[in-house]
Amino acid sequence: MGLFRGFVSLLVLFLIERSNMSLVRLNDNGYEDLVIAIDPGVPEDGQLIEQIKDMVTTASTYLFEATEKRFFFKNVSILIPKNWKENLNYKRPKHESYEYADVRIAAPALPGRDEPYTRQFTDCGEKAEYIHFTPDYVRGKKQNEYGPSGRLFVHEWAHLRWGVFDEYNEDQPFYSAKSKKIEATRCSTGISGINRVYKCQADSCVIRSCRTNSTTKLYEKDCQFFPDKVQAEKASIMFMQSIDSVFEFCNAENHNHEAPSLQNINSSEDFTNTTPMAAPPPPPVFSLLRISERILCLVLDKSGSMSSFNRLNRMNQAAQYFLLQTVENGSWVGMVHFDSVATIKSELIQIKSDSERNKLLESLPTQAYGGTSICSGIEAAFQLTSQMDGSEIVLLTDGEDVTTGRCIDTVKQSGVIIHFIALGPSADEGVIQMSNIKGETLSIYSRYLIYFHGHCKIYLHSIVVHFWTYPHSLLFTYFLSVIFSIPQYSFSLVFLIFYF
Repeated sequence: MGLFRGFVSLLVLFLIERSNMSLVRLNDNGYEDLVIAIDPGVPEDGQLIEQIKDMVTTASTYLFEATEKRFFFKNVSILIPKNWKENLNYKRPKHESYEYADVRIAAPALPGRDEPYTRQFTDCGEKAEYIHFTPDYVRGKKQNEYGPSGRLFVHEWAHLRWGVFDEYNEDQPFYSAKSKKIEATRCSTGISGINRVYKCQADSCVIRSCRTNSTTKLYEKDCQFFPDKVQAEKASIMFMQSIDSVFEFCNAENHNHEAPSLQNINSSEDFTNTTPMAAPPPPPVFSLLRISERILCLVLDKSGSMSSFNRLNRMNQAAQYFLLQTVENGSWVGMVHFDSVATIKSELIQIKSDSERNKLLESLPTQAYGGTSICSGIEAAFQLTSQMDGSEIVLLTDGEDVTTGRCIDTVKQSGVIIHFIALGPSADEGVIQMSNIKGETLSIYSRYLIYFHGHCKIYLHSIVVHFWTYPHSLLFTYFLSVIFSIPQYSFSLVFLIFYF
């Protein structure tokens, strides 16, 4: 069995690919659900929030013009740290988190290094992970070095959303053109400037003409290209968006094909699926969300079918692991049992010590009997959590219930995050209607199926129905930890069949 566990762990690690966690979607030319998160280490500063709004509003107008009236930022959530004071204007997050924010506002890794960047380790055309700005840059203290924040936001957005690369090359700043001239790596070549060596020592700085290296036939290592202050060229944002005249990305007409840059003409599906707008867009709408304590309800199936194949015991093991090892101090946790009806076994209590955890453990079901009404369990949990935005329901059941369709609309309309772990061979048919919730829904619905057929087969099937998961959603992985000692990872799609 030990060998089997190792084999399962290895296969899961090999097959699991973490899904893109961004919530951003394009709707009627506008980007919705953009999340900008402030790091908990940033001191409280209400003015920083206003400066974030100004940056995005300016960026939206610039993006609209740069994409020939195609795109703008429609709505944006600003995620405020838990250690900042409460404010009546702050709401609870639903599924937004710092870990999966599109933009992070955080201190630089090295003091004084405030250069904005996008974490991008993907191929051209593939979405990147996140944009990083420092608080000082957003506050305007570093814009003399890096340029206006609204314009730079669009530059970084092209990295993040469309997988676009820069049109300069720090490793190959110059190249030999077909004209036999040494040219700076840039797009377009209409950007004029001079090539100079600029060196400073102590309080003295020297600027001189560049010399040609006899081996490479290019300019010496310290040579730099300095663009002229006054320009007429409109491209390109991916070379130097801070130039006043630059309002365009490079295209088929002005792209510099000779330059040794990684950039190529953009072919994102955002462009292929939209047409230019006839009128200017509205300004972005901002939501202020403050991270607060978790509110979570365990909804546990104690129906008669849970007595088969040791399911009740397996479920309790997973719940015990979650309560003792996983849920954070400060969280509010309640518990509901259900068979054909539901019973609230524990009101929400705040986890402060082992005392509260042990009290919840005493409420775990000990017997399995009766019918199955999943909707009754969900509705009781809604009552317990008041369907508060961002609250969570962890539902553990064998899924043998064909009546789940009656509460689909309630689930869709709630702001609650539901995590579904189903145990048993009939679970797939029992929960398929709920697991198909998608599109405009405000809920995240996760589905995890574990099939037990005696002691000869295990069918493991994990699906995250949406294209993201909440950071705390994977109780499924805790269950695997209990059964197979498998480490906790995010699942996008896994289907495994094992015989032993």
